[in-house]
Amino acid sequence: MKYTKLGNSGLEISKLCLGCMGFGGSSPGRHDWAIGEEETHPILEAALEAGINFFDTANAYSAGTSEEIVGPALTKMADRSEVVIATKVYFPMRDGRNARGLSRKSIMTEVDNSLRRLGTDYIDLYQIHRFDDRTPVEETMRALHDVVSSGKVRYIGASSMWAWQFAKMQHTAEMNGWTKFISMQNQYSLLQREEEREMMPLCADQGVGSIPWSPLARGRLTRDWDETTIRSESDRLLDVRFEEQRDRPTVERVAEVAAELGQPMARVAMAWVLANPVVAAPIVGVTKLHHLTDAVESLNIELSEDATARLTELYHPRSASF
Repeated sequence: MKYTKLGNSGLEISKLCLGCMGFGGSSPGRHDWAIGEEETHPILEAALEAGINFFDTANAYSAGTSEEIVGPALTKMADRSEVVIATKVYFPMRDGRNARGLSRKSIMTEVDNSLRRLGTDYIDLYQIHRFDDRTPVEETMRALHDVVSSGKVRYIGASSMWAWQFAKMQHTAEMNGWTKFISMQNQYSLLQREEEREMMPLCADQGVGSIPWSPLARGRLTRDWDETTIRSESDRLLDVRFEEQRDRPTVERVAEVAAELGQPMARVAMAWVLANPVVAAPIVGVTKLHHLTDAVESLNIELSEDATARLTELYHPRSASF
């Protein structure tokens, strides 16, 4: 395993982050492709054996069940001081007027709920899942600063939003001497490169580490376009975010390059994401052990300039999708 610092912080993380959105079993709000607790344990054990120390979940994943699975399991399997547990806040966890968003009330409530589900007394990286345009930025940043000051959280991070929104939040924190974000969890893959326009340069300038979600485009970059899986047949966002006429040529190009290199498509697509110097650690969603194997092996692939040019030349701009 390879390791790096997350942004300009001193936090050392593995170059791969295990994404835990697919952990949830039969809980309410789970995805059709989510796996149960017994199935997650071999994956968590294999990730730790491979040297992965960075695990990402969210309070909203399977209505909190992902946190309930991941936290206690990692506490039993590893030294808590050596693993980096990341979770998120924003999406509603219950009915009610204050059930979602980034108000002080919501953050203070949800951080305690996440700690309870995770079975730990601190969260290494607490991330805002989206930008909240209904709450003053000052209120959100002060609340996040206070959960860090309280010792409940070590670092804070953000996720998908416009670059100007992220810059505004960072500037607000800096002006007031509050805790700033060390990471940006943004969507980035060979099929979604809009982050290269503003967010990636902003992160590079500000010393913020990118930990991209969906680096394999929800599985689109791992198989032939017409091949189906349980997820592809039930994931309503696939057709929203990807279009055959626009995106199929890039998928086919990944297949061509992968065949020439004698590698699975998933490894080639992941290696391309890893080559971006702003990327600290892609978040790899794993529900089968071979997903983890492909991710780890991608760390050993160095793409040539020619291969990189061929992989990227068919890309067509599209709307940013959060």
